[in-house]
Parts: sequence; structure tokens; C-alpha cells
Amino acid sequence: MPDSHAQASDQSGPAAAAGPGAGAGAASGRRQRPVQLLFEPQAAEPEPERFFDLESIDDPAELLRRSTELALAFRAAAERATDFQAVAAAQLADPRRFDALSEAEIAGRADWTPDYAAKMIEYGRTLLQPRRHED
Repeated sequence: MPDSHAQASDQSGPAAAAGPGAGAGAASGRRQRPVQLLFEPQAAEPEPERFFDLESIDDPAELLRRSTELALAFRAAAERATDFQAVAAAQLADPRRFDALSEAEIAGRADWTPDYAAKMIEYGRTLLQPRRHED
């Protein structure tokens, strides 16, 4: 028995039997319209902010251990970043550069005071000096 549902829903004629993109005959067929939305889709709720999953640790001893570990790692990272800032400041202030910056210009770029910029430039110069091994 033929599928009466398929015959009843096929209103586009012989062009539809040829399949999509069958040529000019397919364009003359009935076009489907998108379904109208009757509701607004819910916006995805932002996930709660997490800080290295510390808020999920219930044991106070484990929380102290893990947070101390993170604090030490961040301190070491901050010290290393400061060293890189000092090296960059010393390189930018190098008078051998044709585009050398003044202490005030470096201070402005790094959001430092001019006095702090001078100290960082000097510290950076010490970091750039080749290390001398004493025998």
C-alpha cells in the first residue's frame, strides 16, 4: 500500500521527486517558512566564578596547604615578571638605542613614578650584565 502521507504532503509536483537542487523546477515549488518562535530561549546562566577550585575544598588543612602553594607560586611569578620589567626598562633606556626612552617616558608606560623607573632601570642593568664566576 502506498504511503498516503507522503503523497498528501508532496505538493511541489514532479520537480520535488528529482531532489533538492534539481534546477528551475525546484524554485517554482512551495517554499517552507521558518517556524515562528513562541518564546525567548533562555540565556545561558554564567557559571559561578572559580579560583583554582579552592571553594570546593572542605578540609581546612587541605585548603591551607593548597592556598599556600598557590600563594607561593604567584609570588614567584610576580618576582619573575618584575625582573622582566626591569630588563625591558633597562633596554628601553639604553643610550645606545636611537629610540631610547627617558625615565619619565618609561614611568608613564609602566604606570610607575619616575623615581621607581630609575630604580628599575638600574636593577635591569644589573640583570643584563654578564655574570662573572669567581674561581
